[in-house]
Amino acid sequence: MIGTFGLCFVINIAFMESFYVQNKKEAIIEAYRSIDNAISSGDITSEEFDAEIMRICERYNIEMIVLDADSKTIKASTSNAERLARVLWENMISPATGYVIDNITVLDVGENYTLQKDEDRSTGREYLEMWGVVGNGNLVLVRSTMESIRDNVVISNTFMAYVAIIAIVVGSIIILYISKRVTDPIKRLYYISDDMKKLNFEAKYESGGGYHSEIDALGSNMNELSNILETTIKELKNANVSLKRDIAQKEEIDEMRKEFLSNVSHELKTPIALIQGYAEGLKEGISDDAESRDFYCEVIMDEASKMNIMVKKLLTLNELEFGNEAANMERFDIVELISNYIKSADLLAKQKDTVIKFDEYDPIFVWGDEFKVEEVLMNYISNALNHIDGERIVEVKLTLKDNHVRVSVFNTGNPIPEESIGHIWEKFYKVDKARTREYGGSGVGLSIVKAIMEGMNQDYGVVNYDNGVEFYFELETK
Repeated sequence: MIGTFGLCFVINIAFMESFYVQNKKEAIIEAYRSIDNAISSGDITSEEFDAEIMRICERYNIEMIVLDADSKTIKASTSNAERLARVLWENMISPATGYVIDNITVLDVGENYTLQKDEDRSTGREYLEMWGVVGNGNLVLVRSTMESIRDNVVISNTFMAYVAIIAIVVGSIIILYISKRVTDPIKRLYYISDDMKKLNFEAKYESGGGYHSEIDALGSNMNELSNILETTIKELKNANVSLKRDIAQKEEIDEMRKEFLSNVSHELKTPIALIQGYAEGLKEGISDDAESRDFYCEVIMDEASKMNIMVKKLLTLNELEFGNEAANMERFDIVELISNYIKSADLLAKQKDTVIKFDEYDPIFVWGDEFKVEEVLMNYISNALNHIDGERIVEVKLTLKDNHVRVSVFNTGNPIPEESIGHIWEKFYKVDKARTREYGGSGVGLSIVKAIMEGMNQDYGVVNYDNGVEFYFELETK
């Protein structure tokens, strides 16, 4: 809005005076022709002619005088007819230059008239003049002051500036109100999508009521998508637990890992073959039914998305195990990361009849690989929930020291046996095999923690207490 009014204001300043001058030229020409027609028809002394000339002169702020061949005034629109008569005769005597030689600009020359811009020597005022011969030798001078034109331009620009200010203020208020009505539902959708990104599917979009807009339709679709994703992730988690339980039963750890990767790769082949089959069916036009084609496309998209996520997770785990994946160091708020993850783990904690405590902290920005740090936090909290006992409390704390912050995850329960402390970071090592088997653990979570923290060259560890166990890791703040 400011830009639009600003452009109009600049255009006004640049071209308004030229527009007024052109308008004034047309008015002067109209007056000149009216006088010429009146003289030619012989009604210059009529009341109708007087009224017409007076209307033109008053409307456009024009002065005029008509002289006969003997220099007698026939008609004049001003009381100072003598001065106008002198100007007219000086133009007739010295055409195209006038009595102020350096200050006359001829704009147009016709057969019987001259249109020019002139400056009055005595007053210094500029005039737009048209003079010439009409009828049977009558002399005519029509002119208008340029000062009135400039005054009109200034008044017009000033008025436009006031209008622009009022319009911008009022328009901005209206725009803010309307945009708020539009953006508030979009913000709600954003927060819901952000929760879905963190695997929290509890938040649902609620329509504001009244008019059912496209945003409401999108919110309804997102609710449906959230339910589908939640169900799918639960199924994947159940399948993952089953896979880990099968792997934990193998005799040799290395053979178990290889067999696990082999089995998962084998599992991937079937969905890929399914995707390929449906795609080929679509290409060959097996079904002309639009509903069937849509079903084929949905199957392909769903299966491809699931397989893409699974493959990425498997590749990440493999890279961590062999130390080939470099940490993507970036600066992020560790307080926000922990808060968001605790929110996403709230449902699991309730299922375990456990309370997760985390005090309010100001934002603390750290350096690290945010995705991997979240993986470490997830393993710690997951371990804490799976080994919870006693008061059934999990407490997450932040401790600042020097240029580091220590993130600690404590859970009530039995401490780790001293003979096992040095082995818990080893792959597939399980302190309590029966309990690990019970919740479907694979024994690789702390190995992943070790690989991640050593990859970022940061400290990590475990501390035993009488009433529980505390795992921790550290990150740089500068």
